[in-house]
Amino acid sequence: MKKWFAALALSCAVIMPAGAQEDPVKIALLHGLSGSPLEAYSKQTQTGFEMGLEYATDGTMEVKGRKIEIIKKDTQFKPDVARALLAEAYGDDDALIAVGDTSSGVAMALLPVAAEYERILVVEPAVADGLTGADSNRYVFKTSRNSSMDMQAQALALQPDEDLYVATLAQDYAFGRDGVAAFKAALEGTGANLVAEEYVPQQTTDFTATIERLTAALRDQPGRKVIMIYVAGIDAMTPLASAGLDRYDIELSTGGNILPALVSYKQVPGMEGAIYYYYELPENPVNDWLVEQHMERFNTPPDFFTAGGMASAMAIVKALETAEDWDTETLISTMEGMSFDTPKGEMTFRPEDHQALQSMYHFKIKVEDGVEWAVPELVREIPASDMDIPVGRNNQE
Repeated sequence: MKKWFAALALSCAVIMPAGAQEDPVKIALLHGLSGSPLEAYSKQTQTGFEMGLEYATDGTMEVKGRKIEIIKKDTQFKPDVARALLAEAYGDDDALIAVGDTSSGVAMALLPVAAEYERILVVEPAVADGLTGADSNRYVFKTSRNSSMDMQAQALALQPDEDLYVATLAQDYAFGRDGVAAFKAALEGTGANLVAEEYVPQQTTDFTATIERLTAALRDQPGRKVIMIYVAGIDAMTPLASAGLDRYDIELSTGGNILPALVSYKQVPGMEGAIYYYYELPENPVNDWLVEQHMERFNTPPDFFTAGGMASAMAIVKALETAEDWDTETLISTMEGMSFDTPKGEMTFRPEDHQALQSMYHFKIKVEDGVEWAVPELVREIPASDMDIPVGRNNQE
């Protein structure tokens, strides 16, 4: 009889593993999916995130024998909604880690919630420097690039000197203002002259008065004259490109964007700037897989934010695979200084502020027959070591 019970116990142990092993590991994905032109960014991020989990787990969608469950929540691009949903994800849903948001302004609202619940928040794809700055906290890790990376790379692409005169056009919220502040910092010591800053509402469509002010600030300057555009979710390129600025020898420059937005760049062949990702630029096995699989599944190349979503997923899987335990403190110590593969190549979480350091790409716009968008042709890869990215929050705070 004792042998029978022992055999039964052994059988149950094999057939029914411990509850902790059966329970899925829950990851909350918070992004605005309604109410903004940035919705396309969120959808790309979600696709990349799901493909990143697939790649990082060799198709099993498991880590250490536990299934990964994605809990998707629509923040509607509203900070108050986002805060409530993140609290729900950590509290009611018991999410181990959360990822979000698309808007920098909304993502800023999530930071204190992560601290309150003492759970990891991976910021992707929001960009603002402040997300790892003084208002951030030790529970926040950021796989997306930041404004300083955008602008350090943008400044390098412009090759600034005392002959350069620049006016900036940005949106009037965290993304735009952080970006221009970072651009000004990148120009310091180069001799370049910043002559005007223009900020417009997030969903501006009429740029007439703004263009007049930018033109007035630049047209009589003695050197090379450039308008640097830093916007998201709106088309500022078309009104500027059609404003006849060439009669004043005023050039345009901007960063990269999603493929539909790159259509408007066909109006400015030869324009130079810096980009976070374009599917033909990185050369590594992860990007090869992403491009091949995305083309096969969606009949289109992966886009700007698809790569970011994949990067965040690969960082999370690497952390879960590496950490001895999945309590928050162990995850933090594992992720600080951790390097991980992405479609852009290797990234590393800087220990001091948890910003993922990564390459950017200096491009020159080329118009190719048969390609519906302008092609950002590679001038050179700009490694993180070539950029002076300010450290935000100190990890001891």
